[in-house]
Amino acid sequence: MPQNHYTLFPHTLPAGPPPSGPFEVDLTRLRKEFLQLQSRAHPDLHQGTSKSRAEGMSALINDAYKTLQHPLLRAQYILSLRGIEIADDEGTPGGQEVDQGLLMDVLKVREAIEEAETEEDMKALEAENGSRIGKCVGQLEDYFARDDLQGAREEVGRLRYWCAIQETLKG
Repeated sequence: MPQNHYTLFPHTLPAGPPPSGPFEVDLTRLRKEFLQLQSRAHPDLHQGTSKSRAEGMSALINDAYKTLQHPLLRAQYILSLRGIEIADDEGTPGGQEVDQGLLMDVLKVREAIEEAETEEDMKALEAENGSRIGKCVGQLEDYFARDDLQGAREEVGRLRYWCAIQETLKG
């Protein structure tokens, strides 16, 4: 079996990437396995040529962990495993026309962020946006389970917008 981010975490993700395994990841288990892997692969624990191999493995483990813990990065990675690349700066989801309703929703949320006057206003906007992200993640779970790569690709485009809003809210 070729090595990928999923094979690095066999206890947390034994079934591999969707459609054979779920899209959702138990983040607590992932972190625990990540720490165990890093405790064995950390370069400071190795010497000579073994140290440079450990540096490479440690970097790979770090990258895999970062990718798998974030739904947007995980979805993009899963699509890339299937030959579908989505550039970080790609303006349209799936290379298609952007849903005008989505754009209007995003603009309304951005306006609401600009108009927010209190911390409570911002917390409410964060909660609403968290719900949007959760809905996208649920849709991705469904698309990947059905091996609907086009649907997943389009949903990644929507998720990208809501994750950008999340960064703005936390910024």
